[in-house]
Amino acid sequence: MEREQIENWFTHHPPKDMTAINAYHAIREAGKAFAYTILEHAPAGADQTAAIRKVREAVMTANAAIACEGK
Repeated sequence: MEREQIENWFTHHPPKDMTAINAYHAIREAGKAFAYTILEHAPAGADQTAAIRKVREAVMTANAAIACEGK
């Protein structure tokens, strides 16, 4: 890992165009749908909560990949 990569990760990256905005939206909507599926089909409890948090983490990481342009 290099300092340049850390600087990139901890910098605000506003969407550059509609392609990025649409990608953010698609990922958020898919994550939300999966979180609702977990909510509806997994028993309530710590594991259900952890699963939904991991979906949220995956959405945030995927959106970071878009913002950082894979760098």
